[in-house]
Amino acid sequence: MTQIGFKVHRIPFRGATPWSRREQIGLLLWTIVWPALCGWTPKHFNPWRLIWLKLFGCKIEGTPFVHQRARMQAPWRLTLGDQSSVGDRANLYSLDEIELGRGSVIAQEAYLCTGSHDFSDPNRALLTARITVGADAFVGARAFVMPGVTIGDRAVVGACSVVTESVEPGTMVAGSPARFLRFTEPSLAESL
Repeated sequence: MTQIGFKVHRIPFRGATPWSRREQIGLLLWTIVWPALCGWTPKHFNPWRLIWLKLFGCKIEGTPFVHQRARMQAPWRLTLGDQSSVGDRANLYSLDEIELGRGSVIAQEAYLCTGSHDFSDPNRALLTARITVGADAFVGARAFVMPGVTIGDRAVVGACSVVTESVEPGTMVAGSPARFLRFTEPSLAESL
């Protein structure tokens, strides 16, 4: 049984790819281009890395920062807002769309995963759902964000958290699974 809101990518047999030939070629080229032309670059070569992301279809607004050791599965499914930041060894596993809002931060080794599998299907069909990270939100080091999650504006996800549900704007969550801790701004608590 699939979850509501997920896209189902049926495959003819276990291990088959659900991607078109064009996407397969794009993924292959990307696995060569990023390490060869960007992965070794110093931190201040960010404009160079943004050029390559844009050439591979990433939607870039303003000037985001992408660390040279960050990983992106399919840059054509990414939107990076102005002043957003993707940290050292962060992984944007973009089997579906990932949008990072203005000023958002994805800390080192955080993992945003847009895909899972239908375990009731013998072939394990791929299930994907979009991840959205709002403006000025912060996803802590080694946090794991599940498919279909929205992190609200100014929300904070604690380090090593597993985010299985959307996070309300202006709140802080942590743990495995992540649970509400407090509001990030006292005025938000007073408005409820």
